[in-house]
Amino acid sequence: MTQDSSKNLSEKLFAKNLQAKETSILTPYLPSSLTQLEQKPQYPWYRNNRRLQWAWQGLDPIDQEQVLARITSSKHERSKDEWLDTVTGYRSGNWAYEWTQLGVEYQKKAAKLNGDEAAEWLFKASLSFSVAGYPHLKGDNLAIQAQLLASHAYMEAAEISSHWHKKIEVPYEGRTIQCHLHLPHTEKPLPVVLVSAGLDSLQTDLWRFYRDYLAPYNIGMLTVDMPSVGQNSHWELTQNTSVLHQEVLNYLPNLPWIDHFKVGLLGFRFGGNALVRLSFLEPKKIKACVAIGAPVHDVLSSPQKVASMSKMYLDVLASRLGKGAVDIGSLSSQMMAWSLKVQGILSSRRTTVPILAMSMEGDPVSPHSDNQLIATYSQYGKAQKISSKELFKGYAESLDLAAKWLQEELNR
Repeated sequence: MTQDSSKNLSEKLFAKNLQAKETSILTPYLPSSLTQLEQKPQYPWYRNNRRLQWAWQGLDPIDQEQVLARITSSKHERSKDEWLDTVTGYRSGNWAYEWTQLGVEYQKKAAKLNGDEAAEWLFKASLSFSVAGYPHLKGDNLAIQAQLLASHAYMEAAEISSHWHKKIEVPYEGRTIQCHLHLPHTEKPLPVVLVSAGLDSLQTDLWRFYRDYLAPYNIGMLTVDMPSVGQNSHWELTQNTSVLHQEVLNYLPNLPWIDHFKVGLLGFRFGGNALVRLSFLEPKKIKACVAIGAPVHDVLSSPQKVASMSKMYLDVLASRLGKGAVDIGSLSSQMMAWSLKVQGILSSRRTTVPILAMSMEGDPVSPHSDNQLIATYSQYGKAQKISSKELFKGYAESLDLAAKWLQEELNR
């Protein structure tokens, strides 16, 4: 795509959204729940900023700070004055607008380069567009347009990268589950890791994990969005969090480029819940699993802990479940059904799949007790607590551990 055409696509997609509803006001709540929200501690941002995660994924920290500074200093109207990232309309200072502009800048840099150098800037552009749509609530028109830009940039990057790529479409319920398969080469069938992120991330955010951690071990990556997110947004999230991943897993023998006897799983956040679940349902088809920061019981079984989440996280849960007017008490109680212990998965028999379960020290969503619970019901399972003294280093350390675990288990 030329520099002008990428800019034109951006302008065309967002042209009709100058008065689009701002993300933080999209989710309706019952009056009693609104009162509950108002009593929560107030923070300057509606969104939970993930600077360190985005930096690791490829967004320059300085570029991030410049974007956030423009959002912070905007004089335009906000839907809620206390939240800096709630500038209304698609214009300067608006969250989607500023991150999209950064993505377009990255596309301009890519247009001046070739091959892998150009691809890297396009992958960064895709990530920036994805952040523009974060946290990807249903009905958020700006987020939907940003996702289209992210997908377009990702496909363009994959096409010019030296790494082999193919978009995989798995039939399910009259639709298709769309996945991205990346491989270092196709000289012979290779081991593959099925990777899934959380409820507020896209599968196109995961390129760097493949490039830096899987490809050096000659392992491929197949990404899948969670139900209700991204390419899988037309399926609502149910207690059967692994339903789409199970369909993809059973489809793998149809792909001649991968060794379907050497399949690993890696799940971040709620993706970890889904893939731990899958490890108990299909143990004969999986050689190893890694769950990073996965909520599997503690927070899900405590209505008080769910209710104490930030509005953004509550909005995400309501969006994924297809809720209308949200009653926090009802939503909090409903989440108990997503506990793998309550479901009877982490309470009866052990799986033969070796699972490495880890999270950052002090993680409120995935405490060490959740990791220990997973490890207890996995043969050769292991629970790992990552020190949070240096978050960026801890994040890289957890991914390094994940890659080594998968490499060792897949090649046994």
